[in-house]
Amino acid sequence: MTARIGVITFPGTLDDHDAARAVDRSGAQSVALWHADADLKGVDAVVVPGGFSYGDYLRAGAIARFAPVMSEVVAAAAKGLPVLGICNGFQILCEAGLLPGVLIRNKGLHFVCRDQWLKVENTTSAWTTRFDQGAEILVPLKSGEGCYVADKHVLDELEGEGRVAFRYVGGNPNGALNDIAGITSANGRVVGLMPHPEHAIDALTGPSDDGLGLFLSALDTLVAA
Repeated sequence: MTARIGVITFPGTLDDHDAARAVDRSGAQSVALWHADADLKGVDAVVVPGGFSYGDYLRAGAIARFAPVMSEVVAAAAKGLPVLGICNGFQILCEAGLLPGVLIRNKGLHFVCRDQWLKVENTTSAWTTRFDQGAEILVPLKSGEGCYVADKHVLDELEGEGRVAFRYVGGNPNGALNDIAGITSANGRVVGLMPHPEHAIDALTGPSDDGLGLFLSALDTLVAA
């Protein structure tokens, strides 16, 4: 039976089609989910993609986290549903309490758009098992509020429990503490990252196909369940 992975669209989302394409490329079936519908359509996992969800002018993700679909995502995540948040999706997951910390304006207050090298720090989450520990992958980064911050005790917890999923290498583009580009939940089922793996699934259209590993990892996780 083909795994079904939902991709949420909010007003302002602009990377949902790319995320759906990445899901389909992995061998899973993408399922469109609408922010105003409290219905996950029985999917096996969820991707909260990037863009500029409504209400970001208040604080990135602060309003979107109250969308009806997010209530269902939070409830399902508590039962072990794998969830991936990319860029704005990462911001929404933090605002919804599925991941700790918050994303704020980049250091220097500039929007950053570039291909970015990441070091894979965690290979045990639902979205990172296809990678080798310490591998470096190249994916696009495009964000204005990508600076990850958290209290010291949260950072110590993330580092101590091996919950930093990805770390910037070759220069920190936004001032994120500890060079953090992505993190996981305590159970490893929820992952958020600022760079865009869905734009790096084919070397013909992206800087690499490194990003496909996240979606293949999720498929492995679902098939093994």
